[in-house]
Amino acid sequence: MRRSAGAGAGFRLEAFLPYRLSVLANRLSRAFARRYQDEFGISIAEWRVIAVLGSFAPLSSNEIGDKTEMDKAKVSRAVAALLKAGLVAREGHPTDQRLIQLTLSRQGRRVYEAIVPRALALEMELTQGLSRQDLRRIHALLDQLGARIDAVAQDRGAT
Repeated sequence: MRRSAGAGAGFRLEAFLPYRLSVLANRLSRAFARRYQDEFGISIAEWRVIAVLGSFAPLSSNEIGDKTEMDKAKVSRAVAALLKAGLVAREGHPTDQRLIQLTLSRQGRRVYEAIVPRALALEMELTQGLSRQDLRRIHALLDQLGARIDAVAQDRGAT
C-alpha cells in the first residue's frame, strides 16, 4: 500500500519517539510479567500497584494512579483484585476517615519481597554491556523527557 501525499507523507511511525517508547515499555512489561505471572498469579497492573505500595505506602488509589500513570479504572480493578487476594489491606486515614489508604498485607509484602530480586535481575540482564556512564545518560535523558512532557502538558493546560 502506497503512502498518500500530504501532512503525513514524511511520517515514519517506526522512528516516532513516543511510539518507540510505548512499544519498548510494553515489551519490557511483558518480559517482566512472564517472570512472575505464573508463580504469583498477578497481572502487570497488579504488580505495579504492589511495587508502588511496597515503596511508598500508605497511598490512596488516586496516589497510586499518579505514581504509576495508570488510569483510574485500571488502578481500581487491580486494587480490587489485590484486596480479594489478600495482598493489599485497606485502612482509614489517620485524620480524615472519609479517605481510604492502601498498604501491603503481610502476604503482599512477601510477594513484593520475592518479586523485587527478579526485577533487579531483569534490569541487570537488560543493561548488561552498558557502562555506568551509559546508564547515567539514559536516566538523565528520561528525566529530561519527563520534564519536557510536564512542561508541554502545563503549556497546553494554560491555553
